[in-house]
Amino acid sequence: MDDYKDHPVRTYVLTSGRAHPSRNTIRPETLLVVDRDAPRPVAPTTQQKALLKMCGGMLSLAEAAAHLGLPVSLVVVIASDLVDSGHLQIRSAPRHTPPPAELLEKVLDGLRKL
Repeated sequence: MDDYKDHPVRTYVLTSGRAHPSRNTIRPETLLVVDRDAPRPVAPTTQQKALLKMCGGMLSLAEAAAHLGLPVSLVVVIASDLVDSGHLQIRSAPRHTPPPAELLEKVLDGLRKL
């Protein structure tokens, strides 16, 4: 398989041997955004810098993992550390409000007339 790219550094090295986040539980669909008021981390890793850069706008953890080319489980640990230090914030997705029943009835009636 020509697409396979092995990372020269094993993933457990990137998280100091940790496989689970210290405190925060972040799911793949969790939205992350940089806290612009927080000072920059003193000595961020390459992965932390990249994650902070890409989360200037809102981005899900799964999307960030795809952009970084790292496993979601690894990015959960990295993101959790940045949330713990106050550099990243977690946002929840807005709730979907279904359209009014009257509108759905009108759409259904229009479709039946086709």
